[in-house]
Amino acid sequence: MKIGMSFAAALLAGAACVGAGAQVTVKHLQPNEKSAIADGVWAGDTLYLSGQLASPVTPADAATGKAAVYGDTKTQALSALNKIQALLKAQGLDMKDVVKMSVFLGGDPEKGGKLDFAGLQASYLQFFGTKDQPNKPARSAFQVAALAAPWALVEIEVIAVKGK
Repeated sequence: MKIGMSFAAALLAGAACVGAGAQVTVKHLQPNEKSAIADGVWAGDTLYLSGQLASPVTPADAATGKAAVYGDTKTQALSALNKIQALLKAQGLDMKDVVKMSVFLGGDPEKGGKLDFAGLQASYLQFFGTKDQPNKPARSAFQVAALAAPWALVEIEVIAVKGK
């Protein structure tokens, strides 16, 4: 048993030495200088995209005092996924390069405060597991008490890897 533990310790020490010499290039994707967070961060060949919220279906109208309309979970998920696709494309990637997705779902007031997983899935299936794009990334989905924007029902973040 002692020999096995010594061998494991030597293996870990060797791996640490190899890792210490490796350097990863990090690049932050700033949407503008006023933004508090980056759209994403490249670490080597891996792109970590910040969580994306939906864009309004109908913009706010200051003249009439009408608030923007963002739609239901399905509509918001579709909007967030379209934004993710555009951010990936701008970096030379596509949805096929997504390896991990985290989805945060707020309770929908129209559904008694319950999450609308079916609405999320309906939009998700337009981008993943299709004939044209069969990739199905690892995914986690969580219901959260609230998201950063009071109207938000969906926030999606992804990790994508540039293949070699």
